[in-house]
Amino acid sequence: MKVVILGAGQVGGSVAESLVSEQNDITVVDIDGPRLRALQDRLDLRTVIGNASHPSVLREAGIEDADLLVAVTQSDETNLVACKLATRMFNVPRRIARVRAAEFLENEQVLGREGFEVDLAICPEQVLTDYLVKLVEFPEALQVLDFADGRVSLVAVRAFQGGPMVGRPIRELRAHVPGVDARIVAVFRQDKAILPEGDTVIMAGDEVFCLAASRDIRQVMHELRRMDFPVRRVMIAGGGRIGVRLARALERDYTVKVVEHNKRRGELIAARLERALVLSGDATDEGLLEEEGIAELDLFIAVTNDDENNIMSSLLAKRMGARRVVSLINRRSYVDLVQSGQIDIALSPAQATIGQLLAHVRRGDVVAVHSLRRGAAEALEAVVHGDRKSCRVTGRRVDEIELPPGSLIGAVVRGDEVLMAHHDTRIEAGDHVIVFVSDKKNLSRVEKLFQVSAGFL
Repeated sequence: MKVVILGAGQVGGSVAESLVSEQNDITVVDIDGPRLRALQDRLDLRTVIGNASHPSVLREAGIEDADLLVAVTQSDETNLVACKLATRMFNVPRRIARVRAAEFLENEQVLGREGFEVDLAICPEQVLTDYLVKLVEFPEALQVLDFADGRVSLVAVRAFQGGPMVGRPIRELRAHVPGVDARIVAVFRQDKAILPEGDTVIMAGDEVFCLAASRDIRQVMHELRRMDFPVRRVMIAGGGRIGVRLARALERDYTVKVVEHNKRRGELIAARLERALVLSGDATDEGLLEEEGIAELDLFIAVTNDDENNIMSSLLAKRMGARRVVSLINRRSYVDLVQSGQIDIALSPAQATIGQLLAHVRRGDVVAVHSLRRGAAEALEAVVHGDRKSCRVTGRRVDEIELPPGSLIGAVVRGDEVLMAHHDTRIEAGDHVIVFVSDKKNLSRVEKLFQVSAGFL
């Protein structure tokens, strides 16, 4: 697939890295030459320096025979204009735009065929907000992901010493939670993936991915780790786009405080919030944190635009008694460095938002893609079509499907019914199948399994 990516920032770079690893022809456009050179030194792709909304620059990037345009510059206007040009001048079949302004996102005429003709509009701030809200609802989890319109949940937890299933083989899970059908789809031990078998023993410290119907997921999590008290008090460091969205999403159900260092900005966001308390100050100010009762805090979330501030404020909050801390970190090397240390969850914005885009890129009818463990693995939801002759999945039992190494089918959603996949589960047309892929190099092979041959009508 030939893809033109506009913008070499965190999102554009992560998209490029993900797609290059899958043997796509990638060209990245940006006005920042040094940033493009750094990307080209690291990845096998083409780069073009220039304004992404100029037809001559798009033409130089090879837009005329591109299969997909991904416009993720910092400017909504540039992204929208590029999509319009890609449609009207160059007939690009698919166009994705990063759009932040609510005025654009909430107006179908702006994004639709009468407007800028965007096939998919992505708002990273809203995706991150939804992601963080899930972590508030499940304070024990490292990651919480939904499939099949929320009917199935995939939750990552770190197993703790003394958990009912810790030190026990996976096959005993059913006996521990009778009446609940659940599946452990992956185990990561010291950053190495272990494909779970019935005799695989869960060890303390393992990162375990559990798949179950959403109504049952808490019961399954309880077998692996001690359940925390529900979150009641939340402090958000940073009153930017993400901080404000998160405060608005949480303020009705939780006691929320927002710390914003810019006094004028703080006054503006205080007027936009109904119940949350806005504090003017620095989240790395020990006196401020102590005065605001950091020791009684259930959750501290650092979402400023500065990685170092997020890391330092989170470490300080943890040292002063905050029960759980989450830090938003753009630089991926920092994420790997601080994850599993004093900071409970180090969240990469690009990796959290890339799944929505990847679902639009995958071959076959893939309706959801989630990046796991900071991009090391993926879970995808694919819809089954065709019949036994036209598709290598339809009408077959799970043990008849030739999945690549490190991949497994975790669950099947059939109408309103959620079925955990076992060796004798038969896949039917119309099923939503959730597949876990621990090695991203095998993604294209998994996608091909769900493609229908050209002769099927």
